[in-house]
Amino acid sequence: MSTPHFMVLVPAASTLKSLLRPALVSAAFFMLLTGIAYPLATAMLGTALFPEQAKGSLIQRDGHVVGSRQIGQYFSQPQYFHGRPSATLGADPADPSRSLAQPYNAAASGASNQGVLSQSLLEAVAERSKAYRVMNGLADDAKVPVDAVTASASGLDPHISIANARLQAARVARVRGMSLAQVQVLLDRYTSGRQLGVLGEPRVQVLELNLALDMAKAVQPAVR
Repeated sequence: MSTPHFMVLVPAASTLKSLLRPALVSAAFFMLLTGIAYPLATAMLGTALFPEQAKGSLIQRDGHVVGSRQIGQYFSQPQYFHGRPSATLGADPADPSRSLAQPYNAAASGASNQGVLSQSLLEAVAERSKAYRVMNGLADDAKVPVDAVTASASGLDPHISIANARLQAARVARVRGMSLAQVQVLLDRYTSGRQLGVLGEPRVQVLELNLALDMAKAVQPAVR
């Protein structure tokens, strides 16, 4: 009985050995290709063709990095233009097992995942609309731009719509003691058109606009 059993095991062991080598070679090859060669090639190509974007589209002032053109920052003081609401979360310093709201937390990009029928979303939009109208001196029934009361899919959107920016311009000008025309000049300077002339909508870069306002008229910096 032992001889037939031995004769069955030998081919099985031989087959396993013949499959193991190509499997290991294939795994090593694709690890080198996709884990090392491809990332290095794309990083080198990206740095060569798009050096600023590859380095994070960083914004510097007086030799210090103050932000990125691709990541928004939270502004709440009246002398600044305000970005879109952000639904990003972060760990509670008092209890790391819990999360709390941390607007524009780049380490936890994400949306609220609330649908149009969500009661929580409807209540949040109503509350934000009311606060927006009060902040900008609008009538109770004034229409509010959708990007002023809803968060983006990433929670990090650095832009706002032109309609949103124009409704905030009068408030910013008044608080800073500037004319509306002065603020409008800066607003136009940091407005981008549609990509390739057809994609997306015209938009305003909030961080760069606020930095330009600080340079044009010194005020107390915002707490970010």
